[in-house]
Amino acid sequence: MLTLEEGVRAVKLARNAVEKYVRDGEVLCPEKLPKKFSEKRGVFVTLKKNGLRGCIGHPYPTVPLGEAIIDSAISSAAKDPRFMPLSAEELDKITIEVTVLTPPRPIRAKPTMLPKKIEIGKHGLIITRGRNQGLLLPQVAVEHGMDEEEFLSQTCMKAGLYPDAWLEEGTQIYVFEGQIFVEKTPRGDVEERRIT
Repeated sequence: MLTLEEGVRAVKLARNAVEKYVRDGEVLCPEKLPKKFSEKRGVFVTLKKNGLRGCIGHPYPTVPLGEAIIDSAISSAAKDPRFMPLSAEELDKITIEVTVLTPPRPIRAKPTMLPKKIEIGKHGLIITRGRNQGLLLPQVAVEHGMDEEEFLSQTCMKAGLYPDAWLEEGTQIYVFEGQIFVEKTPRGDVEERRIT
């Protein structure tokens, strides 16, 4: 778990990475970061402006947290295929959210029992089948009022699968948890967000 101070640092790191890339086309080289930022962690950076404006991340703990935040922030601003790249004029209008993930763990249960293994407001989902993979953060189910079955179905669709693919043999389902830090206003104070 990150402290609030570390969470504030994570959001400011993401903000600085976005601004440097959007304004100068350069990747941020951060000054000395807290020790926890050298640990390998999964992370997602979400940009919001009247709704979602970009969200990309590292689902698995494969690179140091600081590096993952910078890469995810830049990708959310410039490489999310759902949106045009962020413009400099938008920098004053977006808020930034950083979700630090626990390592995903597989759910081992009969398909019909899967919904009982998911806790809305606590768990995020990763669903894989063959080359397809989809991920939804824990806050997505709460923000959209999903129950467990709909959360499973929406994650399947995010993976490019049929909504009921979670019931089929060969579909793998993983849960993870997220610690969320968010700007209250653009460039404003940062708070830890509880979703349960």
